[in-house]
Amino acid sequence: GRGCGPLVLTREPDVGGTSLLERGRELGGLTGRTVAVPSEKSTAYLLFRLWAADVVPGGVGEVVVMPFHEIMPAVRDGKVDAGLVIHEARFTYQQYGLHSLADMGEHWEQTTGLPIPLGAIIAKRSLGADTLRLLAASARTSVRAAWDDPEASRPYVLEHAQEMDPAVADRHIGLYVNEFTADLGEDGYAAVRGLLTRAAAEGLVPPLGRDALGFVPQA
Repeated sequence: GRGCGPLVLTREPDVGGTSLLERGRELGGLTGRTVAVPSEKSTAYLLFRLWAADVVPGGVGEVVVMPFHEIMPAVRDGKVDAGLVIHEARFTYQQYGLHSLADMGEHWEQTTGLPIPLGAIIAKRSLGADTLRLLAASARTSVRAAWDDPEASRPYVLEHAQEMDPAVADRHIGLYVNEFTADLGEDGYAAVRGLLTRAAAEGLVPPLGRDALGFVPQA
């Protein structure tokens, strides 16, 4: 999607002692600092590493992995200097008195012009082309049914959401379930290929095979 990337949060808007407004993109305030992340094997972490390589001179300090729901309290309480957050935290971090230092998705979109590939449903090729088309069509039908009748899935969403406020759940769904959910299209495939290629260049993932991601338009 677009406008839906992970955020780096801090307690203060100027963690390095210098106004971020004055420093613009030179976010040296994170140099050598401790940053909490929800996983080191996630798209969010890849986007964070690519962002830090571009704008944090000297690199960040220690990276601490902790459960997603513990990150904002840890930043608020001063246990870590900054936190990488995802999903509904985009809409709730102000409740913890925190500030958005940087938007990983904004950086990705500005440097590549591509949407952000945040997640995927994976199926083996060995299932066969007919089965794969059926699975894709079923997922697409499900998404479109949910768009047509949002109330039908609301109880399930609220039961499993970290943030239980229905208004936040609606904003979350509206942002993350979008046109790319129903059909990746050429831009979607380019985004996945671009992310994995750049991550491989940073040594974060293995190089992408030539035929690993072939664009297959809808029938």
